[in-house]
Amino acid sequence: MKKLHDRYFKQAKREGHLARSYYKLEELDRRNNLFRKNDRVLDLGACPGSWLEYILETVGEGGVACAVDLNPIDPRFKGRVTFRKTDIRELAPDEFREVTDFFDAVVSDMAPSTSGIKSIDQARSQELCETAFAYAEKVLKPGGNFVCKVLEGPDFQYFRQQLKPRFREIKTQKPDASRDESMETYLIGLGFSLPPKVEKELPPKVVEARKKARRKRDRRK
Repeated sequence: MKKLHDRYFKQAKREGHLARSYYKLEELDRRNNLFRKNDRVLDLGACPGSWLEYILETVGEGGVACAVDLNPIDPRFKGRVTFRKTDIRELAPDEFREVTDFFDAVVSDMAPSTSGIKSIDQARSQELCETAFAYAEKVLKPGGNFVCKVLEGPDFQYFRQQLKPRFREIKTQKPDASRDESMETYLIGLGFSLPPKVEKELPPKVVEARKKARRKRDRRK
């Protein structure tokens, strides 16, 4: 039987978080070092905003948080988050140029409207992941990180293999805060790089921003 009010639900209520998913991102970050102080992070499928809560706490006052969703996020984020109420497929690569040239991390907790038919729901979830990564490719800085939620289906391993050349390391993890009966898992890409051939197809401003980020990263080595 599904436990709607389990430990993480109660903990979120007690600690004042918007949803139990706060603890999912917290664990993923703890295990993979996704974010640092002053990072710039893009949250796809952000509503109501529990991941934004964690992101803002982690990147601090010097960081930048941007978000996209078809539904509005909680009013508490007004003035703290640059938000676009739209479909991710309609976003231009320079949509957030007013606040940042690129992102240190792109995370997606997007989920499809479920039909109750397992194969259909898995296919819809896979499509959202592919859409999230297609956008992340255009805005992630060299060395950046990517996270997306997916309902694991027959094409999952193929998608995972498609990501491998783009990242230093690929991981698949299911946080403790995910319900036991849930099919969801999280795909994590650490250390992003984009082949020069693909990068040249991006808008000139985006390409130049990437080059600057790459030079800055190389100076730190």
